Parts: sequence; structure tokens; C-alpha cells
Amino acid sequence: MSDNQNLLAEQRRALILDEIRRRGGVRVNELTRKLNVSDMTVRRDLDALARQGMVEKVHGGAVPVSEPSAHEPGFEVKSALELSAKEDIAKAAAEMAAPGSAIALAGGTTAFALAQRLLDVPDLTVVTNSVRVADVFYGAQRAAAGGAGPRAGAATVVLTGGVRTPSDTLVGPVADAAIRSLHFDVLFLGVHGISVEAGLSTPNLAEAETNRHFVRSARRVVVVADHTKWGTVGLSSFATLDQVQVLVTDAGLPAEARAEFAELPPELVVAGEPSAATDL
Repeated sequence: MSDNQNLLAEQRRALILDEIRRRGGVRVNELTRKLNVSDMTVRRDLDALARQGMVEKVHGGAVPVSEPSAHEPGFEVKSALELSAKEDIAKAAAEMAAPGSAIALAGGTTAFALAQRLLDVPDLTVVTNSVRVADVFYGAQRAAAGGAGPRAGAATVVLTGGVRTPSDTLVGPVADAAIRSLHFDVLFLGVHGISVEAGLSTPNLAEAETNRHFVRSARRVVVVADHTKWGTVGLSSFATLDQVQVLVTDAGLPAEARAEFAELPPELVVAGEPSAATDL
């Protein structure tokens, strides 16, 4: 983390957040030296991260925010975080959706970004338990057709039904029953947390059960998750890492996490890097 004076604010804040999480806290003067920026710039960055709920400011620096494992942020809160990372991930993951295939899109803000990238993939059948994801496809169909009917090649969208969570995801017995009866070529799955020990996890027990059905019904599981999800553990685990074929993440994933993934079953695709172009 040196010679970073020309980094965009969002990239710089991602570096600061990684450093705080890795070390358990940092001081302002340490960050000014490592990032080669002014004291005022670092303080503004810490203020921005604190407003987003990502760090807690303390005298002379900042420490990570310790969230309860059952805490589930709402969609609007999560949608404001790691915007450029989610766009990079969505762009890379969209290349893994073959025209004419049956895909599942589980809930979350990264899946929402991916849905917008999938609008131009022809003849998809999309099953989702996300109200927001379904709205992306329905809205595009209405706009293209002007109310006259879906355009040629537009996706066929199935919304599972169920009980709505704070992240606008539908879960519970109704969603589970719908998913159990289907088979997907690819599942694109956003997650609350990923770790070697806990695998994929979420703070919502009902969502965990619905995600288990998604994973069982998919021929190929592609996890779409930005680097901040690494090392986070929610209340309930729903899949192990050997049930995942691909993890698509962003360039902010730290070196130690990359080294760990080299020993794990999923293929690691780092969006924005040359290896990110992966075919289904």
C-alpha cells in the first residue's frame, strides 16, 4: 500500500478497509504514510466508511465494526457498498450465462447488478427469489415492448414466491417447493459471508434453507461476491466450498485469501484481471 496518491477515492477506501480488517485497526498517521496522501484525505475516507457502517472511528484511527452473526442489512444499505466491485463481478459473471440456458439468480445486490448485465443474453430462462432481480427483467421487457408484449429473445422469468426478507429476497416453504422441482444449468449466488471453515453463510435461517435448495438444484454453482465477504461468517452455513464450482470476486481480494483459494476446490475468477474471461 504505497504510492497510491492517484487512486480513486473508492479504491483508496477499499484498501483502508482491508487494512483495518486485516490488522484489527489502524491509526491515521499509519495510513497517510502507506497511502501517500494527506491526513485530511484519510480522515475524510474514514468518515465515509464510518457513515456506511463499515468501520468505527476511535481516537487517532479506526477499528472494524463487529456485527452480530444474525444481523441482516437491508437491500438499500448493501446496494451502496462496493459499487465498482459489483459491476466488475457482474460483467465477468455474465459471460458464464449461455444463450438459451436455464439459470437461477438468488437474491442480493451483486445478483441485482448481474441481472442488468444479463438482459442482452438471448432466450434465458431465469428463476429468481429476488423481487429486485425480477423487476430488472420485467422493467426491461416493458420498456422494450412499449406495452405490446416481450421482445424477441427476452428472458422468461419465474419468481418463486415466498416470505420477503430485509434484502427483498423471497424465502420459506413456498420458495423451497418451487426450487426443489426445477433444475438449473447455472446458479448465480450472492452470499453474506465466505470462509474456509464455515463455507457460505447468511444471517437469515430461512434464506439459508432456500439457498440449500438452490445449490442442490444446480448443475454448476457460481458464487458472485466482492472481497469484503471473505472471512465473514453469518449465523447459518448452507454450503461448503467444495459444492461451488466458481467464485467470481474483485481485484480487492487480498493476497492471503488468494493463496488460500489456491488450495480450495472452486475456480477463482478475479474480475478485471486477465483471467476473468471464463466460458461456461
